[in-house]
Amino acid sequence: MLEHLNAAPAKPGRVVIIGAGGFVGGAIKRRLEREGIATLALTRRELDLLQPGAAKKLAALLRPADSVVMVSAITPAKTTPVLMQNLSMVEAVCDALAVAGVAHLVHISSDAVYADDQNPVTEQSYCTPSTLHGMMHAARELMLKSAVQAPLAILRPTLIYGPADPHGGYGPNRFRRQADKGEPITIFGEGEELRDHVLVDDVAALAILMLTHRSRGALNAVTGVSTSFHDVARMVARLHGGTVKSVPRPGPRPHLLHRFFDITNCHKAFPGFRVTSLAEGLAQAHRESRGNS
Repeated sequence: MLEHLNAAPAKPGRVVIIGAGGFVGGAIKRRLEREGIATLALTRRELDLLQPGAAKKLAALLRPADSVVMVSAITPAKTTPVLMQNLSMVEAVCDALAVAGVAHLVHISSDAVYADDQNPVTEQSYCTPSTLHGMMHAARELMLKSAVQAPLAILRPTLIYGPADPHGGYGPNRFRRQADKGEPITIFGEGEELRDHVLVDDVAALAILMLTHRSRGALNAVTGVSTSFHDVARMVARLHGGTVKSVPRPGPRPHLLHRFFDITNCHKAFPGFRVTSLAEGLAQAHRESRGNS
């Protein structure tokens, strides 16, 4: 559950986004700019956390009154070398923050930190990841908790989708790309796995709410509604045109078949926040992609 340190929402003096060039970081940057909040956007060009001297360079950029959003990551972390790179990136951030204290830190993590067999998932669920990707996120959270003195808010999104996603992971983003290319939308087996999918704009909105409330604690960025990949594919096909095709799984059926979330804590933390339904979000992504093209 989140605790708000601001008695009333207030714009931070400046927000430093570490990873502003990425999918989620870019969405947060755009929302901050729309709300008139001063922003220092750090992409890999300005700050490569894997380069020697990154901690010193970051520390020189920070001010004591800054709020920081840490979103930079190499994902998905499926191998040990990538896991270690991600930990090195957060180590540089921890070292910088130890030298240059800031007012607030918001860290973008993942629901992969939770155990697969927990349903429904809440913010109080045990963080016992079963994948390297989940282990990476859990370790980064612990590193920041241990090293950073500033109030820390952790946002744990589930599967994120949106029109500018560069990864194309299995789900809405890949299905939209396949349909736009005139290819069949392919699902594995019957596509029976149930997942929650959250629009990237909602993740950005929750991050801004954490910043303006100067929150600390953890919150899941989810909708509370899980949908099968079969149904997601059908929804995309109706919007973009095309067909849905079942293909054999490339391996065994996933260990995590279904995941459900209880979003009570989100309602309590931000009563005025309205989550975007999957149908609304897919339609919005469709409109934006058509407009950009």
